Amino acid sequence: MGQNKHPMKVAMVSVFVEDPVKAFKYYTEVLGFEEVMYSPENYLAIVKSPLDPNGVSLLLEPIEPGGLEIAKKYKHELYKMGMPVISFSSNDIQKTFEELKVKGARFKKEPTKTDYGFESVFDDDNGNYIQLYQLN
Repeated sequence: MGQNKHPMKVAMVSVFVEDPVKAFKYYTEVLGFEEVMYSPENYLAIVKSPLDPNGVSLLLEPIEPGGLEIAKKYKHELYKMGMPVISFSSNDIQKTFEELKVKGARFKKEPTKTDYGFESVFDDDNGNYIQLYQLN
Protein backbone atom coordinates (compact mmCIF):
# COMPACT_ATOMS: atom_id res chain seq x y z
CA MET A 1 0.00 0.00 0.00
CA GLY A 2 1.06 3.60 -0.16
CA GLN A 3 0.58 6.84 -2.00
CA ASN A 4 -0.21 6.50 -5.70
CA LYS A 5 2.32 8.16 -7.95
CA HIS A 6 -0.55 9.29 -10.19
CA PRO A 7 -3.48 10.09 -7.85
CA MET A 8 -6.96 10.78 -9.14
CA LYS A 9 -9.76 13.07 -8.05
CA VAL A 10 -13.50 12.88 -8.51
CA ALA A 11 -14.43 14.88 -11.62
CA MET A 12 -18.10 14.01 -12.16
CA VAL A 13 -20.83 12.01 -10.47
CA SER A 14 -24.18 10.90 -11.86
CA VAL A 15 -27.52 11.63 -10.24
CA PHE A 16 -30.29 9.61 -11.88
CA VAL A 17 -33.25 11.84 -12.78
CA GLU A 18 -36.65 11.28 -14.36
CA ASP A 19 -36.30 14.20 -16.77
CA PRO A 20 -32.94 15.95 -17.35
CA VAL A 21 -34.62 19.09 -18.75
CA LYS A 22 -36.78 19.49 -15.64
CA ALA A 23 -33.82 18.56 -13.42
CA PHE A 24 -31.54 21.10 -15.15
CA LYS A 25 -34.08 23.84 -14.50
CA TYR A 26 -34.40 22.84 -10.82
CA TYR A 27 -30.67 22.46 -10.20
CA THR A 28 -29.87 25.81 -11.83
CA GLU A 29 -32.87 27.96 -10.86
CA VAL A 30 -33.67 26.58 -7.39
CA LEU A 31 -30.33 25.21 -6.18
CA GLY A 32 -28.15 27.80 -7.92
CA PHE A 33 -25.83 25.44 -9.78
CA GLU A 34 -24.22 26.58 -13.02
CA GLU A 35 -24.39 25.03 -16.47
CA VAL A 36 -21.39 23.02 -17.62
CA MET A 37 -23.10 21.44 -20.61
CA TYR A 38 -26.74 21.41 -21.63
CA SER A 39 -28.15 19.65 -24.67
CA PRO A 40 -31.84 18.94 -24.02
CA GLU A 41 -32.34 17.28 -27.41
CA ASN A 42 -29.71 14.71 -26.36
CA TYR A 43 -31.02 14.38 -22.77
CA LEU A 44 -27.69 15.74 -21.53
CA ALA A 45 -27.38 18.08 -18.56
CA ILE A 46 -24.24 18.70 -16.49
CA VAL A 47 -24.06 21.29 -13.69
CA LYS A 48 -21.57 22.40 -11.05
CA SER A 49 -21.46 24.50 -7.92
CA PRO A 50 -20.52 28.16 -8.43
CA LEU A 51 -18.53 27.87 -5.18
CA ASP A 52 -16.12 25.36 -6.70
CA PRO A 53 -15.62 26.09 -10.43
CA ASN A 54 -12.96 23.39 -10.77
CA GLY A 55 -14.76 20.93 -8.52
CA VAL A 56 -17.01 17.97 -9.11
CA SER A 57 -19.67 18.25 -11.82
CA LEU A 58 -23.07 16.56 -11.60
CA LEU A 59 -24.32 14.62 -14.60
CA LEU A 60 -28.12 14.66 -14.40
CA GLU A 61 -28.40 11.15 -15.80
CA PRO A 62 -31.80 10.34 -17.36
CA ILE A 63 -33.48 7.03 -16.58
CA GLU A 64 -35.80 7.65 -19.54
CA PRO A 65 -36.13 7.32 -22.47
CA GLY A 66 -34.66 3.87 -22.83
CA GLY A 67 -32.95 3.90 -19.45
CA LEU A 68 -31.48 0.88 -17.77
CA GLU A 69 -34.03 -1.06 -15.75
CA ILE A 70 -31.57 -1.56 -12.89
CA ALA A 71 -30.99 2.22 -12.67
CA LYS A 72 -34.75 2.85 -12.53
CA LYS A 73 -35.19 0.26 -9.78
CA TYR A 74 -32.20 1.57 -7.81
CA LYS A 75 -33.48 5.15 -7.99
CA HIS A 76 -37.07 4.30 -7.06
CA GLU A 77 -36.04 2.01 -4.18
CA LEU A 78 -33.74 4.64 -2.66
CA TYR A 79 -36.54 7.20 -2.87
CA LYS A 80 -39.02 4.78 -1.30
CA MET A 81 -36.57 4.22 1.57
CA GLY A 82 -36.14 8.00 2.00
CA MET A 83 -32.40 7.66 1.35
CA PRO A 84 -30.54 10.72 -0.01
CA VAL A 85 -28.58 10.02 -3.19
CA ILE A 86 -26.06 12.81 -2.67
CA SER A 87 -25.04 15.34 -0.01
CA PHE A 88 -24.44 19.05 -0.39
CA SER A 89 -22.83 21.23 2.27
CA SER A 90 -23.63 24.72 3.44
CA ASN A 91 -21.81 27.17 5.71
CA ASP A 92 -25.19 28.31 7.08
CA ILE A 93 -27.77 25.56 6.76
CA GLN A 94 -30.58 27.63 8.27
CA LYS A 95 -30.17 30.43 5.71
CA THR A 96 -29.81 27.92 2.86
CA PHE A 97 -32.93 26.11 4.09
CA GLU A 98 -34.93 29.35 4.17
CA GLU A 99 -33.70 30.43 0.73
CA LEU A 100 -34.54 27.07 -0.83
CA LYS A 101 -38.00 26.99 0.78
CA VAL A 102 -38.79 30.39 -0.75
CA LYS A 103 -37.77 28.97 -4.14
CA GLY A 104 -40.16 26.04 -3.70
CA ALA A 105 -37.91 23.26 -2.36
CA ARG A 106 -39.87 20.61 -0.46
CA PHE A 107 -38.09 19.51 2.68
CA LYS A 108 -38.57 16.05 4.15
CA LYS A 109 -36.48 17.02 7.17
CA GLU A 110 -35.86 20.54 8.44
CA PRO A 111 -32.38 21.46 9.76
CA THR A 112 -31.72 19.23 12.75
CA LYS A 113 -28.75 19.11 15.16
CA THR A 114 -26.64 15.96 14.82
CA ASP A 115 -23.39 14.70 16.36
CA TYR A 116 -21.41 16.24 13.50
CA GLY A 117 -23.34 19.48 12.95
CA PHE A 118 -26.72 19.99 11.28
CA GLU A 119 -28.54 18.18 8.51
CA SER A 120 -31.74 18.42 6.53
CA VAL A 121 -33.19 16.50 3.59
CA PHE A 122 -35.13 17.81 0.60
CA ASP A 123 -36.69 16.44 -2.58
CA ASP A 124 -35.05 17.50 -5.86
CA ASP A 125 -38.39 17.44 -7.70
CA ASN A 126 -37.03 14.61 -9.87
CA GLY A 127 -37.45 11.62 -7.59
CA ASN A 128 -34.38 12.04 -5.38
CA TYR A 129 -33.76 13.04 -1.81
CA ILE A 130 -30.72 15.24 -1.18
CA GLN A 131 -29.02 15.70 2.16
CA LEU A 132 -27.93 19.20 3.08
CA TYR A 133 -25.43 19.40 5.94
CA GLN A 134 -23.33 21.84 7.90
CA LEU A 135 -20.36 20.64 9.93
CA ASN A 136 -19.77 21.99 13.45
